[in-house]
Amino acid sequence: MAALEERLSRPDDGVVAALRACPGDVLVLGAGGKMGPSLARMAWRAAQAAGDGRRVIAVARWHDPAARTALDADGVTTLACDLEDPAALAALPDAPNIIYMAGQKFGTQDAPSRTWALNAVLPARCLARWPDARWVAFSTGNVYALARAAGPFARETDLPAPIGEYAMSCLGRERAFEDAALLRGTRSAIVRLNYAVDLRYGVLVDIGRRVRDGEPVDVTMGWVNVIWQGDANRMALRLLAHASAPPCTVNVTGPERLSVRDVAERFGGRLGILADVRGAEAPEALLSDTTRMHELLGAPEIQAPVLIEWVAAWLERRNPLLAKPTRFEVRDGAF
Repeated sequence: MAALEERLSRPDDGVVAALRACPGDVLVLGAGGKMGPSLARMAWRAAQAAGDGRRVIAVARWHDPAARTALDADGVTTLACDLEDPAALAALPDAPNIIYMAGQKFGTQDAPSRTWALNAVLPARCLARWPDARWVAFSTGNVYALARAAGPFARETDLPAPIGEYAMSCLGRERAFEDAALLRGTRSAIVRLNYAVDLRYGVLVDIGRRVRDGEPVDVTMGWVNVIWQGDANRMALRLLAHASAPPCTVNVTGPERLSVRDVAERFGGRLGILADVRGAEAPEALLSDTTRMHELLGAPEIQAPVLIEWVAAWLERRNPLLAKPTRFEVRDGAF
């Protein structure tokens, strides 16, 4: 597990250069989720390489105390905070660089008001707390309409067409950053991410685990984009140097259009199991164009075939999983 965490948090020269261009502490809000610990750890490692003595401060409720303890041991400063508590929010330290990762996806269908509160209202309050900071905010490719699998894929200049309360609330988050830029000149970059893959969760893990365990794989959502979580972390941190008013919005994902059917069959061949593939591919899927990412940030280090092999080896050894399905197959926005 330590080797996986090291790889997920390994910065490259581009991350170190971005931090050097953005002096001062880095505050990671909502750092207790699936990506937050590795991103905070990567920021700290890049700060050490830059040699400027800055702090990286990871803020969360810390439902997983072990994640907090591990970050503290690695040199990241952790703070426990309920961001919805006005007094607690006000008491957090100032910082010139902020990564915004707080939000909610699952449970939207049963509690849409909470989703809007966390995904749209809370970021507006945080932006008012640090109006002069440089921000990178995580969003999602779900703000787009489904794209034709034959292309073209969704680009940052396309008009958003979110399906369902979750996607609409994420667009609300983006609008909060746009409004802060308009009213106060707040600089930000928005990461439209789909889908990050760790070896313990992600679309490839969802597909591979179903194949391994003899469960059917539905291919109605027939194509996906994925990106190694370490690469997604790197892209997000590099975007600190591109924060602007109005926000700089970038699709962050892998360049490959992966066939869910093909991926399932690759896992089957790798694991020696006949994949139980069901359904027929719909003509549209959630697919994003990565031209702007390549122009601004470069290409991901880990390509899809390598990532599939890594996931297959992890599943074959029955290493731990996070048991947090992506539900990538959902087409009606009901998460």
